[in-house]
Amino acid sequence: MKVDILAIGAHPDDVELGCSATIAKEIAHGKKVGIIDLTRGELGTRGTVKTREEESEHASQVLGVSFRINMEFADGFFVNDKDHQIALIKMIRKYRPEIVLCNAVDDRHIDHGKASKLVSDACFLSGLLKIDTKDEVDDVWQDPWRPKQVYHYIQWKNLVPDFVVDVTGFMDKKMEAVLAYKTQFYNENSIEPETPISSKNFTDSVKYRARDMGRLIGVEYAEGFNVERYVAVDSLFNLK
Repeated sequence: MKVDILAIGAHPDDVELGCSATIAKEIAHGKKVGIIDLTRGELGTRGTVKTREEESEHASQVLGVSFRINMEFADGFFVNDKDHQIALIKMIRKYRPEIVLCNAVDDRHIDHGKASKLVSDACFLSGLLKIDTKDEVDDVWQDPWRPKQVYHYIQWKNLVPDFVVDVTGFMDKKMEAVLAYKTQFYNENSIEPETPISSKNFTDSVKYRARDMGRLIGVEYAEGFNVERYVAVDSLFNLK
C-alpha cells in the first residue's frame, strides 16, 4: 500500500498530540495516511503497554488512518544506529510516502529529539540505491524511495514553526483522538501518579495552542511544523 503521508512518533500519542488535526484534514481530502509508533511507551508512568495499545487503536479509528504499526523499539533506549535505520528504511520503502511527519527537532522528552533525527536520517538513506533491503513479509527486494518532504510537528516546547496548517473544523477530531489515551491525560478520578501531561492545564493547552497559532494567521485553529529545507510556493497569492 502506497500512502501519501506517513506520520511517525516515538510513542503512541505523539502523533495525535503533534499533528492529528492535519492528518484528519488530509484524510477528509482523500489522502491516505499511515502511522508508525517507534515504541510501545512501556516506560510511561501511567497505564500499561496493553492499555496504550488499546488506546492507540481507538485513536486510529477516530482519525481513519489506513494502518498503524508499532516498531517495538526500546522506549527511552532506542538509538540512531544502522539496525534502527534499516528497520525504518524497510517501512519507508514499503509504504512510499510523499511526506513524512515526525517528532519535534528539540523537546523535553529525550526520545522526541532522537526519533526526529532517526526518522530524518532513515528517510535520506532510504533513497540510496546501494542499500539493499528486503520485505520479509512479501519476500521481495525493495526499491529505493525517498519522501519528498520531512516535516517535524511541535510538541512540548513552544518552538517557532516554519509554517502552519489551517486545521479549522478538525480540532474536535484531534481532541477525540488525543483523549482516546484516557490513561495518559487528565482524569479527575484517576488514582495514578501525576505527570507533566496528566494535568487539566496540559489538556487545555492542546487546544489553546492551536487557537493561538490560528489567531496569528487569521483562522480559528492551526498546527505548526518545522522543515528541513525551504518551503516553496508557486505564487505569492497562495499564502493565507
